Amino acid sequence: MAFSPEERQRYARHFNLPGFGPHSQERLRAGRVMVVGCGGLGSPALYYLAAAGVGLLGLMDSDKVEISNLQRQILHATPDIGRPKVDSAVGRLRALNPHVRLSPHPEHLTADNASELFAPYDLILDATDNFAAKYLINDVCIALKKPFIHASISGFCGQLLAVLPAKSACLRCLFPEPPPLASVEAPPAAGPLGAIPGVIGSLQAVEAIKFLTGIGALLTDTLLTYDGLEAEFRPIHAKRKHACPACGTEAQHHKE
Repeated sequence: MAFSPEERQRYARHFNLPGFGPHSQERLRAGRVMVVGCGGLGSPALYYLAAAGVGLLGLMDSDKVEISNLQRQILHATPDIGRPKVDSAVGRLRALNPHVRLSPHPEHLTADNASELFAPYDLILDATDNFAAKYLINDVCIALKKPFIHASISGFCGQLLAVLPAKSACLRCLFPEPPPLASVEAPPAAGPLGAIPGVIGSLQAVEAIKFLTGIGALLTDTLLTYDGLEAEFRPIHAKRKHACPACGTEAQHHKE
């Protein structure tokens, strides 16, 4: 399907970008991305993917907007306090780009619903804020052979990893088990600095665009870390491990 005159104006900078052009823009329009989490990471990732013209965006979040979110979650604004985050996000993204289809899922990700929710999408973005969800996304995507982009943030730092199941290292190849849960007496985690998820979530959008269009080199087998205080990016190279409990040879053999 040809691009309309309005779309040609909207995506003019992409159309004229050497190495990208109308062919890559058409691939974006055909792309389907599920973003799990509409908060700090999900806000910039969704904004840029919608602006770029990804054809279908899934939005999953069971939370409502709180005033403390607004220091970093740029999809939401003061009038949205008390609204479901997916509703606030859909309204903002539709205003940004009416050509993008949006599929909101105002529910909590579980082992029971993850496979069905992920199935229609080409790529999953992990924009969650807890280890249980991150390891669930990893394990379900490995089982479905569904590519995904892991990201996490803490304080002044963040990290990013692209995973192509059966081809590259997954989250468990680097960190086989999640860290132990904090005790109920422990103080709540501080931060993050508001702009940190903006940096990491934007990088997730870049990786998603690269994956959908086939341009550039993905961050596979490379955990990219970012230290905001030192203004330092550092790649940590990794390999897929045969003993990995999720994607290793023995794990795959048991699943078969």
